[in-house]
This record gives sequence, structure tokens and C-alpha cells, in this order.
Amino acid sequence: MNTIVRRPLITEKTLTLASRGWYTFVVSDDASKPSIAWAVSRFYKVTVTQVRVISMHGKVRRVGKLSKHTKKADWKKAMVQLAKGQKIDVFEVTSEQGTQGEKADSGKK
Repeated sequence: MNTIVRRPLITEKTLTLASRGWYTFVVSDDASKPSIAWAVSRFYKVTVTQVRVISMHGKVRRVGKLSKHTKKADWKKAMVQLAKGQKIDVFEVTSEQGTQGEKADSGKK
């Protein structure tokens, strides 16, 4: 993408928020709200109405045979609201993904 917006953040929670018009992205640590709005509107060709920014703390993980502790890097996420009627296709869930889970569950009975 570019240096301001690194990638879209796709989780179950962000997909639910996307259905309500809020889209979530991982952004650079020094990105400001106006620069995030500009980057998203330029890349996805949409109109951004509101931006919320959250600084996330990196988790402590155990690594290796001796279970040494290491800390993942802190990162920043941005939630962007678009104008009514606009959407970003990356966050859309297709009907094929929903029906595959139902087929797998029916075989377990």
C-alpha cells in the first residue's frame, strides 16, 4: 500500500465493524489522523468522514527451548468511517465463506 497505511486488519470483530461502516487498518507509528484519512481516501477512492486511532501494546511471548520472554513491537491501528453508501471491497464477506462452515458442521452429527 504505502508507508502510512500498512495493511487492512481483518478479524471477526473488524468484519462486524465493517458492516457498520467502520474499517480498521494497521498504520505506521508516526501517522496522524489527517494523513491516515488522506491515504485511505486516495488508495481506496472513498470519502473518509471520521478517524479514530489506537496505540496497541506488543504482547510478551515465550520463545525457544528455555522459554525466554520476548516482547513483540508496539503498533498502531486506525478505525476509519466512510461516507454513507461507500464500502471497501477487502472487508466484504462472500456467501461462499459462510456456506463452507455450515457444510463442515453438518458432517459431524
